[in-house]
Amino acid sequence: MHNNPVRVIAVTSGKGGVGKTNVSVNLSVGLALRGSRVLLMDADLGLGNVDVLLGLRSHMNLSHVLAGEASLDDILLEGPEGIGILPAASGIKHMAELSSAENTGLIHAFAALKRPVDIMVVDTAAGIADSVVRFSQAASDVIVVVCDEPASITDAYAMIKVLSRDHGVQRFQVVANMVRDTGEGRRLFEKLNAAAGRFLDVTLIHLGSVPFDDYLRRSIQRQKTVIQAFSGSRSSRAFLEIADQVSRWPAPKGVAGHLQFFIERLVQSEPDLEVL
Repeated sequence: MHNNPVRVIAVTSGKGGVGKTNVSVNLSVGLALRGSRVLLMDADLGLGNVDVLLGLRSHMNLSHVLAGEASLDDILLEGPEGIGILPAASGIKHMAELSSAENTGLIHAFAALKRPVDIMVVDTAAGIADSVVRFSQAASDVIVVVCDEPASITDAYAMIKVLSRDHGVQRFQVVANMVRDTGEGRRLFEKLNAAAGRFLDVTLIHLGSVPFDDYLRRSIQRQKTVIQAFSGSRSSRAFLEIADQVSRWPAPKGVAGHLQFFIERLVQSEPDLEVL
């Protein structure tokens, strides 16, 4: 067990289909290549697909942890570049609608996790369901993934509005995904930033832009990250630049200890929990 605060990064989007999970897995691999011990949690609890995206086979997942049949260490998968992966269930509706008591069980499971972690990436579900809000509020940093289509921009704005107005999250990192070039990514960010600046008391930061190139599509078909499969591609370089930026962020402020920052923030974000 190490004593530095764990940086917990929630990756969210507002809507599906914008490449949020692809951002999560490539960011995780990029951070591991920069020397961080990375844990990637699939927090789309009822429709998990991180393991599928990476071509991994999971025999147990978070549903087994909540049932008391396994610990988080039991279900951990070893991913590319040594990242640890906590797989979610797929096609289990109940997992997307956990009760307060079940959320308590998940929090206790994190408190018992033995694996050393520097950075935990939480790939949330799409939308503004309770679990998405809870994980985003508990994280030390929130990355919002947006692509250049009206529904994506509208839903990203709605996510930022809910988290800032109702849950006190004031700072958001924005990744413009599946753009033609960095100029389009910058313009997309400015659209979102202009709307947020007019109506919300938040700070948006353009973390980076990821172009949609053919190598990205081919890596998805191969069930690998584009960083692994095509390290020289435009999209791979973009993900690595984003990982470089994240690696330079100052250490998170919070309680020292193994994931204690995340655990305590999770508890605080659930006022009706009977916990700890």
